[in-house]
Amino acid sequence: MEAQEVLKAAVPLIRAALAEDIGPGDVTTQAVIPKGREGKAVIVAKAYGVLAGLPIAEEVFREVAPQTSFEPLAQDGEPVAPGDVVAKVSGPLRGILTAERVALNFLCRLSGIATLTAKFVDAVAPYRAVILDTRKTTPGWRVLEKYAVRAGGGHNHRLGLYDMVLIKDNHILACGSITEAVRRVREAGVALPIEVEVKTLEELEEALSLGVDRILLDNMDIPTLREAVRRAAGRVPLEASGGVSLETVTEVAATGVDYISVGAITHSAPSLDLSLELTS
Repeated sequence: MEAQEVLKAAVPLIRAALAEDIGPGDVTTQAVIPKGREGKAVIVAKAYGVLAGLPIAEEVFREVAPQTSFEPLAQDGEPVAPGDVVAKVSGPLRGILTAERVALNFLCRLSGIATLTAKFVDAVAPYRAVILDTRKTTPGWRVLEKYAVRAGGGHNHRLGLYDMVLIKDNHILACGSITEAVRRVREAGVALPIEVEVKTLEELEEALSLGVDRILLDNMDIPTLREAVRRAAGRVPLEASGGVSLETVTEVAATGVDYISVGAITHSAPSLDLSLELTS
């Protein structure tokens, strides 16, 4: 996903968020700020983290007041510390104050995802494992949240149900076996990578015999993951998944798996604290 794609996906969300927040008008700002008054502000980090979403924050200000000037002083993917000024904003003061909260909501949320992702990436740095996101994203925000994962050094799993075959437990239950599920996919002529979820070493052996592109090891304990890596012997990339936390991810990576998918980096990331402050 290029930056322009991400911004394109963000525009309807920005407009919906502004409509939700402003409604018929920002009554406070309109009452206390004279029309035509210009102003300046800075966006400041209040905590350590990794930035994501600066272009989206800029677009929020421009949606409210197109003549607003937004000057980034950092880039998405860069680390920040308390007190760092990440952007300067200038233009109509009414517009700056009206756009403030929505712009910060996007920036704080996406920076929080990038920050948590970076912590997972750092935790597995000594090993080969790549941190992946999942489809556990905020409805409508998937493109943005997966962009934030990349800003934090993680990688994207499939974007949706359309760009990869992932045969999960319920598919297998409905088909009767992993072998039958894979057979049906191939018979349907789906020209996409095939990943199969397995829960046991016996299911792993079955999946290994089918020549699939990746195998997802679901909720396996550490000894079982090690044994799965030994049995696969590099024939098929292995992905560990299920309840992975910052406390456990290093041990999971040490088993030798190729990928670790972590739903928490999108569904449970706390927002990074950033604020907008008016300047003279």
